[in-house]
Amino acid sequence: MYDATFKIIIFGDAGCGKTTLTQRFLTNLFVSDQTMTIGVDFEVKSLEVDEQKVKLQIWDFGGEERFRFLLPTYVRGARGGLFLYDITNFSSIAHIDDWLSVIRKEIRVEDIFPIIAVGGKADLVESREVSSAEGIKIAKSRKVNGFIETSSKTGENVEKTFEALTSLMLKDVNRV
Repeated sequence: MYDATFKIIIFGDAGCGKTTLTQRFLTNLFVSDQTMTIGVDFEVKSLEVDEQKVKLQIWDFGGEERFRFLLPTYVRGARGGLFLYDITNFSSIAHIDDWLSVIRKEIRVEDIFPIIAVGGKADLVESREVSSAEGIKIAKSRKVNGFIETSSKTGENVEKTFEALTSLMLKDVNRV
């Protein structure tokens, strides 16, 4: 029996590591040669956050422009999201407004829909194009609910990212 079930979406440009992040969270394994997500992938994982048992339905969106038309349909019913960008590719965070406009068009004003900006590939510090400070600044200016950097390769902050989003969604459910 679950205390809550949440549908979450993971979105961002192609090649940012959305599928790798999801697979690391699900299996605790790093698979470097992921194939491109065609459209959308769906996964489920249970976890315990704030002493509550939660089931996450994770919707991982293909980041290519040709799949973006699918996103509005899958946003419906979702309770939160992770915007993933690649710290080694500035254009991936530069597209945050495009992604957020698609998401926010589908969210009703009264809905609480937490979004966390996630800087992926944090292990590639020598190739960094987006500083942590810059990522935080961009996230704050877009009024997203949090910021974190992760590495699917090392596992750094992967669990923490999903737990943080789940905690934000639980706060909304528990305030009613």
